[in-house]
Amino acid sequence: MSTSILVAGIGNIFLGDDAFGVEVVRRLSGRSLPDGVRVVDFGIRSYDLAYAFLDGHDVTILVDATQRGGEPGTLYTIEPDLVALDDQPDHQLDAHGMNPLAVLRLVKAMGGEFRRVILVGCEPGWLGDEDEGGMGLSQPVEGAIEEAVNMVEALIGRFAEGQDESAIRRDAEVAKI
Repeated sequence: MSTSILVAGIGNIFLGDDAFGVEVVRRLSGRSLPDGVRVVDFGIRSYDLAYAFLDGHDVTILVDATQRGGEPGTLYTIEPDLVALDDQPDHQLDAHGMNPLAVLRLVKAMGGEFRRVILVGCEPGWLGDEDEGGMGLSQPVEGAIEEAVNMVEALIGRFAEGQDESAIRRDAEVAKI
């Protein structure tokens, strides 16, 4: 039986580097991936992502712009501390934006169970103009796209091969969300 893996691209193409996740999954969708891997551009569709979690994938890899204080274009592999969801303030889903934390809380409230969630994030440099947004990735984020695609492919390969979870955990920063 193959491992069921969802790769979820998150982001708004009208807000500069927020389109990072969307661009990574666009490029991944043209690659040959193992059976059981589903690559989806969720954009800002929070409810669609929540329902995809309820499909019971063994692994969900979220790909999103992630502000952590690093240099623009810095890539992160983070395993969210899903137990900490109960300690977070309640976030409402927005039909015009994507807040992964709010999606995870909704899934939990709906009785969904998380098996394994990994975030591949990129430090954004530019999220568009405050009033008008803006399309296009900054140069540092654009330069990180191919490496991010390779990171996601490596994670897919490791999970599909059933590699020891502790080896994968060593490579991912465990973070409170």
